[in-house]
Amino acid sequence: MKKLLVCLTSFFFISACAPPPAAGPSPEHGFNSAGAGIGQLVLSPFMIAAGLLEGIASLPYFLAVGLHDLNSQMVAANARVTLDDTYESAYGTRLSRVPESGSTGVVFRRMKHATRNFQKVLKNYGVHDADRYILTSIKTANGVGYQGYTLYAVSYRPRDVIQVIDKYDHASLRHYAPAERLYYEPYPADANGRPLDEIIDWAAVQRRDISTQKGQAILMTLAANSVLNHKRSPEYWDIERRWIAGEYRQIVARRTAELKKRMGV
Repeated sequence: MKKLLVCLTSFFFISACAPPPAAGPSPEHGFNSAGAGIGQLVLSPFMIAAGLLEGIASLPYFLAVGLHDLNSQMVAANARVTLDDTYESAYGTRLSRVPESGSTGVVFRRMKHATRNFQKVLKNYGVHDADRYILTSIKTANGVGYQGYTLYAVSYRPRDVIQVIDKYDHASLRHYAPAERLYYEPYPADANGRPLDEIIDWAAVQRRDISTQKGQAILMTLAANSVLNHKRSPEYWDIERRWIAGEYRQIVARRTAELKKRMGV
């Protein structure tokens, strides 16, 4: 962590000396840029360090780096959990045996499977309440605008079985257990108004970026570091409300612009 902060301090000093851009990107430009794909990137140690602190939102930029090079840079940046750790914990294989594609034939399709692997990573690191952390997702609304993004979050949930008010009709009483799909959406409070989920981290990610084992391994690695770095994201609840209301274009554009500035991409 100390090494991460040293890298970031140097990076922000350099950034402060650089002239500002003539004009900031519009929300629509930012959305179009995000949707166009990132391609191949060479990330500096400063960018890697900044990305680790930014959390799962930096996934698209990390995905553009070679798998083994990215792991080496994570080690150099003093990441608490590296890709090697994730592959060993979640998939039972060392990264040295994994091809550059990152594929060992294991890809999750549901968040309950993603959560199960994520909890293995945390448990192997020594997090005593690893089974309280879950990975959640909310897609863009069906039939409305752009369909390529999902809103992901890392949540701390103190209970296995929950009773909540439906977040879409704001009236129906719902009961969910870990085997059910809607269990893996965040809920700020239970049906009695008691606080439920605490959001550790969040990101709006293209579904194609999370469709491969490499992308999923990076997601779990960044999520684990967010937990271990004690990251908190209380702003998520307003983001989710706007996301469900159809404002995903603005959310993606703004998040992309903020991340590029903070990482210096």
